[in-house]
Amino acid sequence: MGSAPSKTPRVDRTEQSESEKPAYELLQPLADLKLSAPLSTDGALSLSNVEAWEDAVSQSPKLQLARTILNHTNIREVLTSRSARISDAHVFNTELDFKTGPITNQKSSGRCWLFATTNVLRYNIMRKLNLSDFQLSQSYLFFWDKLNKSNYYLELSIENADLPVDDRLVYYLADELISDGGQWDMAVNLLETCGVLPQPAYPESLHSSLSSPVNTLLKTKLREHALILRDLSKTLRADSALSADAVLKTLRAKKEELLKEVYVVMSATLGVPPRPDEKFTWDYYDKDGKAGTWTGTPREFYKAFAYDKYSPADSFSLINDPRNEYGKLYTVDKLGNIWGGRPVLYVNTEIENLKQAVVKQIKAGHPVFFGCDVGQFSDRDAGVMDTALFEYEATFDIKFGLSKADRLRTSESSMTHAMVISGVHLDPSSGLPVRYKVENSWGDSPGNRGYFVMSDAWFEQFVYQVVIPKALAPKELVKVFESGEKQVLPPWDPMGSLA
Repeated sequence: MGSAPSKTPRVDRTEQSESEKPAYELLQPLADLKLSAPLSTDGALSLSNVEAWEDAVSQSPKLQLARTILNHTNIREVLTSRSARISDAHVFNTELDFKTGPITNQKSSGRCWLFATTNVLRYNIMRKLNLSDFQLSQSYLFFWDKLNKSNYYLELSIENADLPVDDRLVYYLADELISDGGQWDMAVNLLETCGVLPQPAYPESLHSSLSSPVNTLLKTKLREHALILRDLSKTLRADSALSADAVLKTLRAKKEELLKEVYVVMSATLGVPPRPDEKFTWDYYDKDGKAGTWTGTPREFYKAFAYDKYSPADSFSLINDPRNEYGKLYTVDKLGNIWGGRPVLYVNTEIENLKQAVVKQIKAGHPVFFGCDVGQFSDRDAGVMDTALFEYEATFDIKFGLSKADRLRTSESSMTHAMVISGVHLDPSSGLPVRYKVENSWGDSPGNRGYFVMSDAWFEQFVYQVVIPKALAPKELVKVFESGEKQVLPPWDPMGSLA
């Protein structure tokens, strides 16, 4: 998916905040460290260590109080900051002027990126058709994504059949073969190839909302299929009479035979979806109670209603990855869903550019798809994401020293969830963002009837991706995206994680 090997870049930035500096740069010079001799000479944990630590804790009234309270209470509940909760008000002075509904619910599945994508698209659809509430079929995109990912994995198995089965790449691909998750460019592949349709035309099934049983079954079969293709490849390549083209054609014919089993399982558990070029009829009421009807294909519905000024195909991802050089285009090797489709591409830039991309889109009336690490310093029930939400440091006398780059390097953080930003609260004096309104896909029980609030500090540390139309993006970043000069990250890089 790329042309240049991944390498450690030289980062040229004149200023770097303390929070961005790697932890090792924040350590004191070795000569200044005041360390006593270790109590354990062989590196094993010593009881002498425990005794010394206990003696220190016993002399701290604050830590003694923490022990009294925290051994029988949930630390996330009892250590929630009152001041953070007060400052994280669900009030925003700059919002999209058109409201959509209902709040969607991905339930027990990893389809957040498909929900975020369809939640962005429905703004145009509801406006054009004068609807009070509406959902696109997330299950429809889920079906075609899963079937295409199965094909993608088997194509990679053919491509890498000469590698040992315990090679790191082969092992990694077999572990991450058909995740529910995805990325913006993968969504664009589906939209452009398959189109979209209203949810009533292909409604949810039990296993679109509860995906793990089907995923387990499909992974078992696909790993078996990969081994069958590897064995066949070895046999075919041993025959000197066969050309490379003949070998590939034979392997693909076998692959298609094997994929039938995947289709049988999926169509039985998710239902048979309309084909992208198959006509369907949708009957509906608009918000005035007037009945309407529409007939066409999913591709035609997508082109007719899903976008106006800003096509998904003309939008791209800005990321903030402090490990790598800013102002460069990145891709992740072997990452995709539709074989031969649009690769996953990221323009890496400073976090302030991501913030301004959000503000500009909201002011232009356009909802924002973004990717983040939702589990960090967040409260699901309250719908709050704030780095100051929990009083861990004051309670335990600890300091969190990891920078954003450190968290990526050490597997502490990565993109885990995609949502939609539909509003922002700007400081009246500076015009800078204070907090953001987030439309989630966890139903209407969490947060403020399904909406979350995200502080600007949390955005800086745990937002990794913002999608923006080219027409609204800074020209220099559009130029980077259109250059096609990609730096290729390895498949297991955290930027390859699927929201």
